[in-house]
Amino acid sequence: MSERGIKWACEYCTYENWPSAIKCTMCRAQRPSGTIITEDPFKSGSSDVGRDWDPSSTEGGSSPLICPDSSARPRVKSSYSMENANKWSCHMCTYLNWPRAIRCTQCLSQRRTRSPTESPQSSGSGSRPVAFSVDPCEEYNDRNKLNTRTQHWTCSICTYENWAKAKKCVVCDHPRPNNIEAIELAETEEASSIINEQDRARWRGSCSSSNSQRRSPPTTKRDSDVQMDFQRIELAGAVGSKEELEVDFKKLKQIKNRMKKTDWLFLNACVASAFDVGYTLVHLAIRFQRQDMLAILLTEVSQQAAKCIPAMVCPELTEQIRREIAASLHQRKGDFACYFLTDLVTFTLPADIEDLPPTVQEKVFDEVLDRDVQKELEEESPIINWSLELATRLDSRLYALWNRTAGDCLLDSVLQATWGIYDKDSVLRKALHDSLHDCSHWFYTRWKDWESWYSQSFGLHFSLREEQWQEDWAFILSLASQPGASLEQTHIFVLAHILRRPIIVYGVKFYKSFRGETLGYTRFQGVYLPLLWEQSFCWKSPIALGYTRGHFSALVAMENDGYGSRGAGANLNTDDDVTITFLPLVDSERKLLHVHFLSAQELGNEEQQERLLREWLDCCVTEGGVLVAMQKSSRRRSHPLVTHMVEKWLDRYRQIRPCTSLSDGEEDEDDEDE
Repeated sequence: MSERGIKWACEYCTYENWPSAIKCTMCRAQRPSGTIITEDPFKSGSSDVGRDWDPSSTEGGSSPLICPDSSARPRVKSSYSMENANKWSCHMCTYLNWPRAIRCTQCLSQRRTRSPTESPQSSGSGSRPVAFSVDPCEEYNDRNKLNTRTQHWTCSICTYENWAKAKKCVVCDHPRPNNIEAIELAETEEASSIINEQDRARWRGSCSSSNSQRRSPPTTKRDSDVQMDFQRIELAGAVGSKEELEVDFKKLKQIKNRMKKTDWLFLNACVASAFDVGYTLVHLAIRFQRQDMLAILLTEVSQQAAKCIPAMVCPELTEQIRREIAASLHQRKGDFACYFLTDLVTFTLPADIEDLPPTVQEKVFDEVLDRDVQKELEEESPIINWSLELATRLDSRLYALWNRTAGDCLLDSVLQATWGIYDKDSVLRKALHDSLHDCSHWFYTRWKDWESWYSQSFGLHFSLREEQWQEDWAFILSLASQPGASLEQTHIFVLAHILRRPIIVYGVKFYKSFRGETLGYTRFQGVYLPLLWEQSFCWKSPIALGYTRGHFSALVAMENDGYGSRGAGANLNTDDDVTITFLPLVDSERKLLHVHFLSAQELGNEEQQERLLREWLDCCVTEGGVLVAMQKSSRRRSHPLVTHMVEKWLDRYRQIRPCTSLSDGEEDEDDEDE
């Protein structure tokens, strides 16, 4: 007989396993030492299927193989008869399920309930039904669960289950309570109630055979807790019919049976909370008198100063500026149908800030600047204000304005550097999207040539098919049409054409993880020129942006008194009302900033790129030998709405009176007495 025809039957689920199986394939029970090996019923004839083996009925000397110690164990017939007598047959798939099963294991059909007069035996005989049996595997798992749970203690603060040897909670460092023995005893009683479910199941099985009036088992403490919790939820506002309440009660009971005690207590605490939507952890700490948590929460809040930029002070003026920007956007006629702005506006911080008291000045900078970005660009890596000559003597210090952290930070920073507001209505994004689509061929050619040159210069040496280039370009176009989507270098190049002026980006060179590990190049730092316009159609006064780890910020200067007597290596010929900010075109290592999206004819050495920068920018060399671009702005030639908005914002701080010391107050009183 082949190996396929020899099997052994599991004593728990009666599943016939292969001889090489150590555990039952169905219920994972361990194979007993004296297991009977039977013949595969599908190998026999059709008349032998389902018939028990009889030693006297063998023909031709062919008999099933039996283990050596099988004489001391019952035959397969007794195992089948005892197990099948306690099972119920599914009315859908006829699968024999265990008596405790509520649904069919195979098809998940609901178990049909019998009438009181119907016999529980499917054979219809009048024999007495066999008592309710318990699956030894489940009973073993319940005992194992009991032994496991007694090895933990639950934290009374965060409900985390810690090991018995832990002196403090691993999560919240709360000390282990002194009455841990009582807690472990409660856990033991709860776990023992799980095993007691086996006894209640036997009791229900024995009562089902009698014709007397059926009584439900006594209500356990766990069920009473569910009823109390459900009544509390019902009184809290769950109003419905009696049938709906009974269904909800059954579902609630099922949920609790599947959960741990600590999790159920946590959910009850959430339901019993008396706080509505909108309350914070500070309110909870005040109610429960948690001074330690309150100190931590208030410290975190105090470290983040409330931001207040000029666009937030006067919403009416801000809306008028947005309408002015939308009206100044026009589309160029011809082949290169790109949108452009008709007004040249540059935002600068007012010089009147220096007239405020030192404490008020500090408050102004805390509310209008992004201190984290300023620190990262100045201290962590020398990207801006690295030249003392530019930052101090020439008053060209750059300040990083606070910006929203949404995906529109690039568009917001561009409008902040020009008009001092956000792109809240997506006016600039719509112009960006329309310009990319209407002039797709022009920008696509520049983008493809630049990406090909970049890959070759860094030694990547890859080539893409035209279909792949088209797919990447379609992705760039889709980003421009999605509000909140992050933008790339190509979009900065298009924005330079919309503004009709160069954009200089000072940013970090590498992407870094939260651990400080370098992940790759950012490729944002450099100069973006409106190369597809005629030079006579564009302005030479650039704007500056800062880039730090996926976030753009507007870099602006403060108004100064002009540079009639401060020659920086060139004849400026400017009046006193014009503010000139010198933006470096080299990094801290005196290397020239890259000019993005150059064509094959424009690419070359640094001398050719410097010549190109001098054509598109008002450049000069300082006495320290730094190549800079001049950003010119004038209060008189600035837009009146922007000037009015800045004055409204500054009046807010002019009304703040700094706190004076007690000694100053006493001296003033002495002066009045004299």
